Amino acid sequence: MSAITSLRRYVLGFLASLGLGFAATPVLAAACDSPPMHEFDFWLGEWNVHTTDGKLAGTNSIRREYDGCVLHERYKTGHGYSGESLNIYDAPRKVWHQSWVDNTGLLLLLEGGWRGASMVLEGQTVSPEGQAIRHKISWTPNANGTVRQLWESTDAKGQWIIAFDGLYSKR
Repeated sequence: MSAITSLRRYVLGFLASLGLGFAATPVLAAACDSPPMHEFDFWLGEWNVHTTDGKLAGTNSIRREYDGCVLHERYKTGHGYSGESLNIYDAPRKVWHQSWVDNTGLLLLLEGGWRGASMVLEGQTVSPEGQAIRHKISWTPNANGTVRQLWESTDAKGQWIIAFDGLYSKR
């Protein structure tokens, strides 16, 4: 997509938001209906999330919003921890993007796409001591309709450790 096309979509979207570009709305909505925009659809739904030992870790709700362009995740444990993410396919760069925020003040920005049988997004945060911590989260759809989420992070020595390993099952 050219820079001019991107700028045109931005301007049309802005005008549409003001009610001045009524003809632009169908064009923008159609842009979010391309096949890559549906690569993460296996994650849509209402889920119970269990740890590898079978304990309930929390519940998760993933829904399409903003004319189908954004996957909005809302996660809660029932024990005080909660967070949410906005996920979108960045078509010009051909990459999935996630912005995760939670009630501990964490902001985690991840990007990536399909690798083999999994959607894999990666990003980086900084520890309170100033050390870079890498994150890699993989979502793998299973034949039985469940989804495995594996979150790996680097420790102080730069070695990968499992931060969370969960199994999503539909509620």
